[in-house]
Amino acid sequence: MVERLDEDRLETLRAWGAGLENDGREEIRAAGRAITILAEEIDRLYVDLWHSRGAVDAQALALTLRERLRAAIAPGD
Repeated sequence: MVERLDEDRLETLRAWGAGLENDGREEIRAAGRAITILAEEIDRLYVDLWHSRGAVDAQALALTLRERLRAAIAPGD
């Protein structure tokens, strides 16, 4: 089983991509650029995931606060 892509492995990919981009052969430079582009996209996806989790948490928090306020001001309790 392949291990998950952690920050160390992502950094290794970035280094490989940067190294290959400096090669004298066009096809190797293109492969290096492709690796670099993919590593950058993974970074953006991590940020998007982090933001989406934050939005869900904020929505859940707002709902919880609303429910607590309603319960606090409900007559007859």
